[in-house]
Amino acid sequence: MPFTGYGSEGWIRVLSRVLLLKPRPSRTGKQRKVRGWRSFTGVPVAGALVRIQIGDEDFEVTADRGGVIDQVIPVDLPPGWHTITLSSDDSLPVTADIRVVSEASSLGIICDVDDTVMVTALPRPFLAAWNSFVRDEHARRPVPGMAVLLDRLQRDNPDTPVIYLSTGAWNVAATLTRFLSRHLYPMGPLLLTDWGPTHDRWFRSGRAHKRANLTRLAREFPHIKWILIGDDGQHDETLYAELAMGHPESVRAIAIRELLAPEALFAGGRRHFDRTHNPVSIPWVSAPNGAGLASELRKLGILKA
Repeated sequence: MPFTGYGSEGWIRVLSRVLLLKPRPSRTGKQRKVRGWRSFTGVPVAGALVRIQIGDEDFEVTADRGGVIDQVIPVDLPPGWHTITLSSDDSLPVTADIRVVSEASSLGIICDVDDTVMVTALPRPFLAAWNSFVRDEHARRPVPGMAVLLDRLQRDNPDTPVIYLSTGAWNVAATLTRFLSRHLYPMGPLLLTDWGPTHDRWFRSGRAHKRANLTRLAREFPHIKWILIGDDGQHDETLYAELAMGHPESVRAIAIRELLAPEALFAGGRRHFDRTHNPVSIPWVSAPNGAGLASELRKLGILKA
């Protein structure tokens, strides 16, 4: 039951998925290969009753038909990291850290995952299936310099929350968490989507998922200006521009990682977003890697020298 969450003073948002999994014996010594398909072998438990323990308080929530929990819980916690516990029926309790954002915080980071922090070339169906189901998770490569960029942004602004917004499925939450930790990315909640068909289409709309969560974060944290980090291989530029036009008070800057030619080819090409059509004067930078983005953000005074 991997899960994540964030909150502000007076509430937290808890996201989780209840799965029925076959126990796997732990192994010591040499790190074994973990194929992506293993993330999709769990059976979601629809309607599962989940107990959430936050400090001395207990709450009960119910998973949806996909086993997903996305609940806002009214609880008064001070800013910073907190540990909460979840359990369902006879399962062992699971713990994780929740970031409560201070109302004094003025800056935040929303970062895409695929081809922004991790090279995936996801949009093409065959490559998406290969990367998600077949490849060993340890073979996935980080985008050069992105971990350093995010770490420097957070070090310059210690109260800055980092939120990872991806079109990836909740099935890979544990895999992504291990990847971020392994490559020294700042800790932060994952906003993922459910996997599979809906009532009107075969695959869920990743674009709609991102748009909804961007708008929600702007509404939930009106005191924060977000640095939006993405790439030019999917729809990040368009979605970030939409947020900047609809909520200009919520966007500090937009940083776009330019895909290298082979990556753009595998990802189905670049989107060629025309920034001149954006009437909002939000700082906008682009570069092929984290070091280049850091240099551009430093010129704007967003990143300290």
